[in-house]
Amino acid sequence: MKFFVDTAEVSDIRELHDIGLLDGVTTNPSLIAKSGRDFKEVVQEICALLPGLPVSAEVAATDYDGMMAEGKVLAALADNVVVKLPLTLDGLKACKHMTSEGIRTNVTLCFSANQALLAAKCGATYISPFIGRLDDLNVDGMDLIQDIRMIYDNYDYQTQVLAASIRTPNHVSQAALAGADVATIPPAVLKKLASHMLTDKGLEAFVKDWASTGQSIL
Repeated sequence: MKFFVDTAEVSDIRELHDIGLLDGVTTNPSLIAKSGRDFKEVVQEICALLPGLPVSAEVAATDYDGMMAEGKVLAALADNVVVKLPLTLDGLKACKHMTSEGIRTNVTLCFSANQALLAAKCGATYISPFIGRLDDLNVDGMDLIQDIRMIYDNYDYQTQVLAASIRTPNHVSQAALAGADVATIPPAVLKKLASHMLTDKGLEAFVKDWASTGQSIL
C-alpha cells in the first residue's frame, strides 16, 4: 500500500520524505488555510520537493465551469499535480472532462460505494473514501473500503482506492487489509506507525547491555 501524507506543512513533508516513507501528498483548502501561506506557492513548493510523486490540490469552486477553470490552473502549476474534485454531479462531470484532457484527478468526500462507482465510471485516478468521518457516525468506514475494492475488482476499474480521514494507526493497517491502494495519513499518525512499547523496551535493554561492555563500534 502506498503512503501519502495529508498536510500542507512543508517541513513535515520534507522530514517524512527524507525517511523514505512517502509516495505522495494530499492537501485541501482547510490544510492550506492552517499553513497561513499562499495557496499556489505551497502547492508548487511541495511539488518541487517531491518530483514525480502525486500531489493532490483541491479546487475551491463548486460548479462545473469553475472547477474546470481552477483545475486547469492547478494542473499547470506542476506536472505532478492531481486535481481534487468533490463528489457531486458537477464534480463528476469535471472529472470526466479533465480525465479526457490527461489531467489526473482525486475525487474526494466519498461516503458510499455508489459514489465510488460513479467516480470510477468517470475515470477518476483516485477515489477518497473518508473512514474517520464515517466512524464518527458509528458506521464502520472499513466496510466501505472493502465494498469499493470488491466493486472495482469485479469490473476491473483502474481507479485507485485512497483511504482518507485516517485518525489512528489501526486505521492504516485495517485499510491495508481491506485492500486500499493508498492511505493518506496525517504526519503525527504516520510517525506512530513505527512505535511499539516492546520495541522501546527491547532497545532500552540493548543500549544498557552494550554500555556495560565498555566497548565502541567506532
